[in-house]
Amino acid sequence: MRLVIALLLGLAGALPAGCARDNEAAPQGNEVAAASPAKAVTPVTGRLDRSHAGTPAPTFTFQDENGQPTSMAAFRGKPTLVNLWATWCAPCIVEMPSLDALAAREGDALNVVALSQDLNGRELVTRFFGQRDFQHLEANLDPEMRFMTEMRLDTLPTTILYDAQGREVWRMRGMAEWESDRIARLLDEAEAG
Repeated sequence: MRLVIALLLGLAGALPAGCARDNEAAPQGNEVAAASPAKAVTPVTGRLDRSHAGTPAPTFTFQDENGQPTSMAAFRGKPTLVNLWATWCAPCIVEMPSLDALAAREGDALNVVALSQDLNGRELVTRFFGQRDFQHLEANLDPEMRFMTEMRLDTLPTTILYDAQGREVWRMRGMAEWESDRIARLLDEAEAG
């Protein structure tokens, strides 16, 4: 199964502003990628994809910040932005402070769910969060990478916006500047749906 995932995700290597999972190059043991937002290059806005608009959010479970099972159903009632990322993905790490700032700005109007696709357990993700000063993001974990595999995603970061009823509005493949005016306009689409 890992070989299939690696092959699927390896196809994304040529895409801008994103990571493809590669078992040989990706630190998945005790390493945490050492990208610093202070050294970040100006973020490149990812590729917007509306081809899945209206699709219901997946029903499978993942782990919340406390390691307890949860699902997208727990976030229904207001728009939800799900950011799929990993500790080994430099563009993911670069955009995380922008996501945290977005969560602060939107407050209760928008759920911002950072969902790690790391395979080697909660400790790695918890340590990553402990090394950063995120005030509004929580360390959710998809230890089986079900979002990536079952939704046939090949790029990290990938961020998906769901409306309050749990229907997909759009997805962004690659890194984005989440505090930009363009993103603010795109987020408004969840309210219009």
